[in-house]
Amino acid sequence: MPAYDAFLLVSFGGPEGPGDVMPFLENVTRGRGIPPERLAAVAEHYYAVGGVSPINQQCRDMLAAVRAEFSAGGLSLPVYWGNRNWSPYLTDTVRAMTEAGVRRAMAFVTSAYSSYSSCRQYLDDIERARAAVGPDAPRIDKIRRFFNHPGFIEPFAANADAALATLPAEVIQDAHLVFTAHSIPVTMADASGPGGGRRYVAELTEAARLIAERTGGGRHPWTLAYQSRSGPPSQPWLEPDVCDHLGELAKSGTEAVVVVPVGFVSDHMEVRHDLDVEAADSAESLGLAFARAATPGTTARFASMITELVRERLDFPGVQPGALGTMGVPSRDCPADCCRNGPAAGPAGRAGEVRGPTQA
Repeated sequence: MPAYDAFLLVSFGGPEGPGDVMPFLENVTRGRGIPPERLAAVAEHYYAVGGVSPINQQCRDMLAAVRAEFSAGGLSLPVYWGNRNWSPYLTDTVRAMTEAGVRRAMAFVTSAYSSYSSCRQYLDDIERARAAVGPDAPRIDKIRRFFNHPGFIEPFAANADAALATLPAEVIQDAHLVFTAHSIPVTMADASGPGGGRRYVAELTEAARLIAERTGGGRHPWTLAYQSRSGPPSQPWLEPDVCDHLGELAKSGTEAVVVVPVGFVSDHMEVRHDLDVEAADSAESLGLAFARAATPGTTARFASMITELVRERLDFPGVQPGALGTMGVPSRDCPADCCRNGPAAGPAGRAGEVRGPTQA
C-alpha cells in the first residue's frame, strides 16, 4: 500500500453562533423541502444554548488530543479537519490538502457504525469534495468502523459508571441502563447486503452489550432504544422511542435510569437536547431518577484508539486490530457498494442536528 501522508478528521459540523443557525439548518436540509416554520422550530433548540452546537469545539478538542498522541507515538502525519455542513467545509479542507501536496490521506469519520448516514454518506461526501477540487485531489481512504473497539467501549463504560454514581444511593443498585441511538426508517433497517441496515442494529446491540457488561459490575438490566427520528408519522422508524420507553420502564416498577448515548461519539445537540432536555423531562414527569452518560469523543482513551487505528492502517509491525466481543474486527475497507440502503431522508427531526444517524 502506498504511504499515507496526512490524517483527516471528517465530521458533521454545527453552528458556532446565533447567526449561523439558520444557514446551517438550511445546509443540512437542502433539497428536502422542509417548511421554514419547521426549521425555525428546530432553530430554537440552538438559540436556547446561545446558538452554538458543541460539536465543533469537541472536534477541536479531539484533534488536540490526537496531535498529542501522534507526537508521543512518533507519527508525523499532518492533521486536517473537514465538515459536511459547516466550516471548516470538507471541500475547502481537501483543497488545502491538495495545495499542500498531500497525495494519500486516511480519514477518521466521527461515526462508529454501518448505515447510510453513518458510513456511505461520508464516503460520498469525500468523493464529492475530491471531485470539486479536481484531478490533483488526494486519494482519501476511510478508516474502518470501531463500534466494538476497546477505545470506544471502555470510556463509554467508565462514563456510564460515573453517571450511575450520581443517582440517589437507594436506587443505584436497581438502575436500568437505556442505550440510545439515532433511529432510522424501518425499510433501511431491514436492508441487507454489504453494510446493510441490519448491521446497524446488530452493531448497536453488540456495543450496548459490551458496555453493559463493564458497567456497575455487569449487574444492571439494559435495553436499546432510539431517538431523534424524522420523517412523516406514516413512515415507520426503529422503535421504541426513548421517551416512550422510559414510560414503559416506569410502569414496570423501574425507579432509576442511566441513559447511554451509544450511537454517538460527541455530546452534540441531539444528545444535549433530545436526552438532556426531552428525555430528562420525561423521566422527571414519570418519577424516574435520571442520569446521562457522557460520550467518549474527548477522552484520552478515545484519542489513543484513533492512534491505534492509524497504526493499524499503516500496518505497523506487531499491531493487533482491537475488537471486543463476538463480531470480530470490522473490514479494513468498505465494499464499493456498502451501506447503499437509500438516504435517511425526511423532514427535520424532533430536535437536535436535524439529520440521519451520523453518530457524530
